[in-house]
Amino acid sequence: MHNWPQTSESLILRLNDQQDSAAWSQFLAIYRPVVLRMAGRYGLQSADADDLTQRVFISVARKVSEWEPRSSDTRFRNWLGRIARNAILNELARAKPDRAVGAGAHDDVLVEIPDRSDLESTIEIEARRQALRFAISSIEGEFSPLSREMFRQTAIEGIPPQVVANTLGKSVGAVYIARCRIMQRIKERIEEMSDFWSPEE
Repeated sequence: MHNWPQTSESLILRLNDQQDSAAWSQFLAIYRPVVLRMAGRYGLQSADADDLTQRVFISVARKVSEWEPRSSDTRFRNWLGRIARNAILNELARAKPDRAVGAGAHDDVLVEIPDRSDLESTIEIEARRQALRFAISSIEGEFSPLSREMFRQTAIEGIPPQVVANTLGKSVGAVYIARCRIMQRIKERIEEMSDFWSPEE
């Protein structure tokens, strides 16, 4: 999965229509958890991270018409990354009315906010992870709990197939077959989402 799919230009352009609930649902399913995890990584509490994420996507809704799909500078993840980074910086820099003057708990975090290229990389990595989670969750019902457990232990947790086979009382071959079938179905599921995803340029 080296050439991981990115959000397609057609999906992003559909976001201009605020009534296109299918486009917004698909977009938020991938990117909302990405922004939430980024906010949490920089020390925001759950409620603050949730508020910040909502503000990020309100900004996206207002500004998505300004995004230029053909500009090499403005790949969508870079554009979204700038919006998220600015929102995180603003949240961390905002002084609370009852906060004492002087160094605060967020001062070190502000220094650790990544620069633009690092943030773009973070968004890409988080979006890839979220796309994988989305694909996995969408096919869960197609496999037995035992097959899913064999896949989880070997492909996600990295437990050797022999150990998983012994633990679950199955043959090593059965473990390999379950993992292979689920991995193949995940790949197919991502390809089925071609209406929403396009290959990375």
